[in-house]
Amino acid sequence: MTRTLSLRIAFLLAPLALAAALAPAAALAETAAPPKFPVRDFFANPERAYFRLSDDGRTLGFMQPVAGAEGKPRRLNVFVQPLEGSKPVGEPRQLTHETARDINIYYWKGSDRILYTKDFGGDENFHVVAVDVKTGKIVDDLPDDPFHVLIQHNKRNPEVFDVFRVDVRTGESVLVAENPGDILGWQTDHHGRVLMAVRTKGLDSELLYRANEKAEFRTIATTDYKTRLDPAFFTDDEQKVYMISNRGRDKTALVMMDPNKPQAEAEEVLYQDPEVDVDGPSWSNARKRLTMVTYSRDKTVRKFFDPYYEKVFADIEKQLPGMEIALQNSNKAEDKFIVAAANDRTPGARYIYDAKADTLTKLGDINTKIPEAAMSFMKPIAYTARDGLAIHGYLTLPLGKEPKNLACIVNPHGGPWARDTWGYNPEVQFLANRGYCVLQMNFRSSTGYGRKFWEAGFGQWGLKMQDDITDGVKWLIAQGIADPKRVGIYGGSYGGYATLAGVTFTPDLYAAAVDYVGVANMFTFMKTIPPYWKPLMPKFYEMVGDPVKDKARLEATSPVMHADRIKTPLFVAQGARDPRVNKDESDQMVAALKKRGVAVQYMVKDNEGHGFRNEENQFEFYEAMEKFLAAHMAP
Repeated sequence: MTRTLSLRIAFLLAPLALAAALAPAAALAETAAPPKFPVRDFFANPERAYFRLSDDGRTLGFMQPVAGAEGKPRRLNVFVQPLEGSKPVGEPRQLTHETARDINIYYWKGSDRILYTKDFGGDENFHVVAVDVKTGKIVDDLPDDPFHVLIQHNKRNPEVFDVFRVDVRTGESVLVAENPGDILGWQTDHHGRVLMAVRTKGLDSELLYRANEKAEFRTIATTDYKTRLDPAFFTDDEQKVYMISNRGRDKTALVMMDPNKPQAEAEEVLYQDPEVDVDGPSWSNARKRLTMVTYSRDKTVRKFFDPYYEKVFADIEKQLPGMEIALQNSNKAEDKFIVAAANDRTPGARYIYDAKADTLTKLGDINTKIPEAAMSFMKPIAYTARDGLAIHGYLTLPLGKEPKNLACIVNPHGGPWARDTWGYNPEVQFLANRGYCVLQMNFRSSTGYGRKFWEAGFGQWGLKMQDDITDGVKWLIAQGIADPKRVGIYGGSYGGYATLAGVTFTPDLYAAAVDYVGVANMFTFMKTIPPYWKPLMPKFYEMVGDPVKDKARLEATSPVMHADRIKTPLFVAQGARDPRVNKDESDQMVAALKKRGVAVQYMVKDNEGHGFRNEENQFEFYEAMEKFLAAHMAP
């Protein structure tokens, strides 16, 4: 599949909605509460997962935790195993031997090599490593070229990413596209040639194109930063480009654009949804065509363009009724697929689907320790914010409890330019298993609901964005679901900021709060962000706030500068090597509260970054969080 090489910021009702959320209430009241499952059962690495097929479909790759020497913690490593048809045979063979951290992600490169990424202590300075499958030798994804990959890295200049074509056999690299300092993303054609790029120019964005790699890039379209014009992949004849675009509309659509006729009025709209943004188009390398596009309403929806893939999904769904299906990987011929089947109550299982034989071969369950029947339903809900804006989200009620006067956890998502979606979430299920209801809301500035909804949150950290969260709490209380004296708030990254803002600016609303790698000081946060965000700073200042022009507002919405208002018991967790939210953010808040004698619990992990990945650290964090919440909220 052709891949976009891009740089992304990943920060890192009404009565009808309530009725939908509480539909199983009668059944819940009649059902005995499930047992409390150990914390580790929710958060342990699966014993076997992340399955991938080699190009020829004859070898299966997967990750499995391996215990370190002398009792050191387990780490996820890559294993390979031969296949006979769709059935694994023989003994799996360990291919990688990482001991410091779990492998983050891996891919097959052809049928003889595997590529994986690793960083050091969570610093997000990722390195790409290639391993020969037959020998295990490290030789430190162009689908039709078994020997080369395109990699972008910022070794030359930490602020920008250049593109190199790397020989996975020798490690030799050749510069393909040098970043002049303002390119945010690159786009290849189906032959691996870098022919498009997205450039940032202050508050504008430019789409660049060249007919071949020897030609100079030229600007073919200029938009303001609020307008999306994102290349996805070229058509098979390389003459046109599938794009995600919201030029002239509120919701993004899948369009086709001729680089030689790039005007907005010349876009051919292939699909748009009236309610939400369209995203996630897919391309078949084997069939040389667009296959489908996905988008999220309350749940994931697919629009198919290829009858073969529509039939594949239909045939799988017949064999796995009631499950949400995703194709995670395939062989090169695209007639064997790794299938993920899950729902809101279970991470489910993984299978190999043989399209020719229409057979499913089960590879394993992701979590065998927690039965689906003991987990809680995640129900879509909506409520109205104080200014009339509709806020959508999800409510998870503890199984076996009547939905009245419950201890509840409000869980704002990170980003903030992201959104919560329906599906299995181990944190949510863990909290529900402990007796809490959990409310997740897609506050204004969440993505997926159109440009106006996204823009409504600009300059609103700690203000209207926070009001949306507060209004969610008030909605829970008004419906009688939440005990107003037992509402807690927990979030990570931007959700950590929202947690701190919640206990700072609405100090009487929450009984307990857990801040996980959250921003405390808007000024120091902006000074310590990674260098490769520098080209984006004009847009970031416009969307969040300019430290000079908006100084008064940023001071007013920086929780640490108003720590004297906080009286809610607080638990703070932080990775010492976090490149996005520097440890100084948490240090400042903890110091300010301890100075006032406010109860604050502080956990720092020296070998973690923006969120804890190592299994033993996750265990310690969630066990401590459980005790902290129980002490202050009596679930």
